[in-house]
Amino acid sequence: MSLPRPLDVATSLTASVLRLGAGLVASHAGPRPEQRLELYEFEACPFCRKVREALTMLDLPAMVYPCPKGGPTYRPQVIARGGQEQFPYLVDPNTGDELYESADIITHLYRQYGDRPAPWALRSDVTVPLGSLASVIRGGRGARYRPARAPEQPLLLYSFEASPYCRIVREVLSELELPHQLVNVGKRSAARSAFRERSGRMMVPWLHDPNTGTEMFESAEIVRYLERTYAVAGDSA
Repeated sequence: MSLPRPLDVATSLTASVLRLGAGLVASHAGPRPEQRLELYEFEACPFCRKVREALTMLDLPAMVYPCPKGGPTYRPQVIARGGQEQFPYLVDPNTGDELYESADIITHLYRQYGDRPAPWALRSDVTVPLGSLASVIRGGRGARYRPARAPEQPLLLYSFEASPYCRIVREVLSELELPHQLVNVGKRSAARSAFRERSGRMMVPWLHDPNTGTEMFESAEIVRYLERTYAVAGDSA
C-alpha cells in the first residue's frame, strides 16, 4: 500500500540519514571498466545497499537485475550461475569474476576501479544493522516481487544511492523486477556534466524508457508511470 507522499519522502530521507552519508559523494575513482558491470540485487537488502553505495562512491554505472523475493526471472539466473540464492551477486565481464558477499564485491570494486583500498566501514558488517533499520523504516519496500510485464529493453535510471527520491523509484523497479542501466551521478560525479546536457538540468531521479520513448524527472511521476506501464492490473502499490 502506498504511503502518503510526505511520509514516503520523510521515511526515505530517514533511511538515508541512517546510512551516515554513504552513497552521496563520488570520490576515489580509478580506472574505468570497458564493459558494464552486472549487479543482481534487491533494494531492501542491507548487504546489497552497501554495494550500491560503493558504486556511487566510485562513480560506476552498472546493469542492475532486480531479484526481489519471489521474482521469477533473475533469482533463478543467479542460482544457475553461482549455485546459491544469495545476494548481492556481481558479474564483472572485464575480469571474469563472479562474486557473492558484499565485502568481497566492495573489495573487488575498489581494487579494480578505485584509487585506494576499500574503506573499512563499507567492507565491514558493522553498519549492516543501520541498513536493516533503514529497510524496516521503509516497510520492506523493494523486497518482494509484484507481478509485472517485462520490458523488451532495459530502462535507464540516473540516480545516486543516498538520494531519498531515487530510493522511492528504485524500490518500485525492484518490486516489478524491471532491469535497468543504473548511471550514478553522486555529488562530484564526472557523469554530471553529460547528464545535465542530456536532461537539461541536474536533478534526479531521471528515467528514460526506450520501450516507449518516455523521459521524466520527479519520483512520484516516475512511480506512477512504472505502475501504469508495467505492473499487472490489480497488483499496483
